[in-house]
Amino acid sequence: MNNGQKIQNFIADNLVALIFLLLTIVAIPLSQLSAQYIIDDLLTRIGRNAFLVFSLILPIMAGMGINFGMVLGAMAGQIGLIFAMDWGIGGIQGVVFAALVGIPLSVLLGWIAGTILNKARGREMVTSYILGFFFNGVYQFFVLYMFGTNSLIRLHNKAIALSRGVGVRNTLNLDPVRQVLDDAFMIRLWGVKIPLLTYLIIGVLCLFIIWFKRTKLGQDMRAVGQDQGVSNSAGIRVEFTRILAIVISTILACLGQIIFLQNMGNMNTYNAHDQTGFFAAAAILVGGASVTKATIPNCFAGVVLLHLMYIVVPKAGQNLFGSANIGEYFRQFIGYGVIALALVIHAWRTRKAAELARQQLRNESEVSA
Repeated sequence: MNNGQKIQNFIADNLVALIFLLLTIVAIPLSQLSAQYIIDDLLTRIGRNAFLVFSLILPIMAGMGINFGMVLGAMAGQIGLIFAMDWGIGGIQGVVFAALVGIPLSVLLGWIAGTILNKARGREMVTSYILGFFFNGVYQFFVLYMFGTNSLIRLHNKAIALSRGVGVRNTLNLDPVRQVLDDAFMIRLWGVKIPLLTYLIIGVLCLFIIWFKRTKLGQDMRAVGQDQGVSNSAGIRVEFTRILAIVISTILACLGQIIFLQNMGNMNTYNAHDQTGFFAAAAILVGGASVTKATIPNCFAGVVLLHLMYIVVPKAGQNLFGSANIGEYFRQFIGYGVIALALVIHAWRTRKAAELARQQLRNESEVSA
């Protein structure tokens, strides 16, 4: 392979990331934001969002594409926070309690989702997306009608219940757990805040993923992702392995949503989870991942590039066009566009690889004849 082909392959593999990098380089000077402000906001956003993005790695490794059904885990995390606020559990204990409530729910929801996705092989991504809508309806029913001071699941804290006695308030104040992870071990360097505990948790997750890939189960997931038929012949429980990938992804999404919301300090009860899967998918694709391969560096690169654009583009749009709304519209357009572009590139490369394989078989058959 000559240097020209290497450059072409590199551009093809990282086209989305390169486009984002170019847009960001152009937008930074136009935003007129100081380096200190950008770095400080970026570090906060990385700590807030990275855990959610990492939850997508294992389903991709297992050949199931991007798990848009991770919103099921986000819903479970929000249920845990509702109980924590109802019972008045604050501080790090409140975060841990929310996780202990959310994890069993995540296991149940992940198992249901994984079982359904096994029935929709080859269409896992669109199926998981629709599953998110379906379980969103179930979640809305529970928090709107089953929770309350006069409902089946009784709330003791009237401050989080609707005045009619049925349902949870639209917005929950999470002051008891607000930024407890970020402030636990916060250091400042040159005016930039670095939440050490949050980054330590993310680092532990990275080590877990590295370790998990080397285990027997991790190797099985990799094999299933490459060829299910061969894996089944080798004695690997293909369906069970795929379900476990979704279950673990759902659990990580639950924990990631709790980390996200404790940083925000409030929770939109009925909509906080809506865009979780979309933004996580956009981030991992921006980092150079595809629907068949994703790594830890892809996650970090994607979170940095995507959220750096989110920081500078609205301000750049305001300075350039006199309206911050232009930047917001552009940000939404880019967010959806990157997912579409990544999927188009993947489909194009898959078809090209298949054509090359067929051509190689024809050449071999002609030589043998």
